[in-house]
Amino acid sequence: MSFVITARDPETRARRGRLQTAHGIVNTPIFMPVGTRGSVKALSPAELEELGAEIILGNTYHLFLKPGMEIMELAGGLHDFANWRRPILTDSGGFQVFSLAKLRKIEPDGVRFASHIDGTRFFLGPRESMAIQRTLGSDIVMAFDECTPYPATYEQAEKSLTQTLRWERISREQELKPGQMLFGIVQGSMFRDLRRHAAAELAKMDFDGYAIGGLSVGETEETMFECLDWTVPELPEDKPHYLMGVGTPKQIVEAVARGVDMFDCVMPTRLGRHGSAFLRDGSTLPIKAGRYARDFAPIDEQCDCYACRNFTRAYIRHLMNVGEILGIRLVTLHNVHYFINLMRRIRFAIENGTFSSLRAEFH
Repeated sequence: MSFVITARDPETRARRGRLQTAHGIVNTPIFMPVGTRGSVKALSPAELEELGAEIILGNTYHLFLKPGMEIMELAGGLHDFANWRRPILTDSGGFQVFSLAKLRKIEPDGVRFASHIDGTRFFLGPRESMAIQRTLGSDIVMAFDECTPYPATYEQAEKSLTQTLRWERISREQELKPGQMLFGIVQGSMFRDLRRHAAAELAKMDFDGYAIGGLSVGETEETMFECLDWTVPELPEDKPHYLMGVGTPKQIVEAVARGVDMFDCVMPTRLGRHGSAFLRDGSTLPIKAGRYARDFAPIDEQCDCYACRNFTRAYIRHLMNVGEILGIRLVTLHNVHYFINLMRRIRFAIENGTFSSLRAEFH
């Protein structure tokens, strides 16, 4: 497996690259649609391929609970189970340590959860997380960490980071399947010295890639960008950089300018289910609003997705307001297309020396 940088923007840290995985090449900067339970909500694998999705995400915690690893083993792994032949990245369950704080207890070797489904108790630590992801057969495996709560005191963040670095060392020691890559995750909350310390310690472990976690958890956008300014320059330059769970189009463009290569976020599918469609400039259109009842333009005149080529705002609004599933599917399809196409525009701009102009569009 390899990562090659093929172009750089002369005015920023933005770079264009290619990541070779066991299931194909991922062109960076890349947006990865989120398929938490083995499916990107409202879209089929064939639709995702047609949209140009090169890699999707799965969730270790949720797939461990349902369908469970016995079924996953019988299916031959997540690729076969979901009929997705392109690359998959699986998170480690570390975000659930943050998001399900009321249902877990942190211990030295991992986390004891009460299932959010039925209360069943189970243990998830670095060894267990690596074993689950080995069974899933994902191309990119994430080390087990704790997504540090926000806000956190310095003492809380330091304690959390110490635990995370220990878990990531144990993750690094576990055996994976041939061809699987392992990414480390930088934590440290909003403290510069902790972020830099985490990056330095993870670099010593020689991961295949490096993620920045613990952002987009309630901090301001300005703070997020400041943390990236501290962190990304400390990461190995020849490895991919992944900003977890981010974000809006503007945030993605700004993170690319700071040297980030990979992104994921539930925003395009979640907003799609609630009737918000992205426009070219990164703003959103609330298509369920009454003012679109007689609007026979497409969602976005500049978009060439299936929804915009074939349907009007008025029709999609009607579908959404009467609860027809097609409405959710069309807005979701449009939004995922928007994010994938945004990354194409970013890659083209980096290659052609026009990234700063594109960046200015989002301000």
